Amino acid sequence: MRKAFAFLPAILLSGFLAVSVLAADGKGKPVRTDDQGTLPIEITADRLSADNAKSSVTFEGTVHAKQGDVTLNADKIFAEYSKGAGAIEKIVADGSVRVTQPGRTATAARAVFYNLEQRIVLSGDTVLTQGENTLKGETVTIYLKENRSVVSGGESGGRVTGVIYPKGFMQTKENPGK
Repeated sequence: MRKAFAFLPAILLSGFLAVSVLAADGKGKPVRTDDQGTLPIEITADRLSADNAKSSVTFEGTVHAKQGDVTLNADKIFAEYSKGAGAIEKIVADGSVRVTQPGRTATAARAVFYNLEQRIVLSGDTVLTQGENTLKGETVTIYLKENRSVVSGGESGGRVTGVIYPKGFMQTKENPGK
């Protein structure tokens, strides 16, 4: 069990580095917040299972993980790592996934972080919220290296929906369209 704890910080660090890409500079431009990964990680769960033979670790039962201003909640987090290098290959968060950062929230049924590809896939009634803006779709794919995202409505003909307020302009019930 002691060996399991050696790779635990690397697993969480990679996952939080990935989700912290939701940050923005003062001008609203997305920026990577790589320094986020140097902060301590606090994690609580009902159970931790490490399997060195399968190079994996699983946190189960109301998982709550926090690093800096980024918080991840899920029913279960599973991570696979490369045994030789100790590098994370994939992290899967399942069940009531919620990633929050001040002013931003992402919710989904599932989130998968592919470390080698630097890609995050949120799936299952995904909702992204930043301030008053919202975006909904079945799947959101974030390509970290390319600083781009793709939102799809799903294979069953679902649609992507969004409500976006132009900067400095918000409609109110009392003053619609002005």
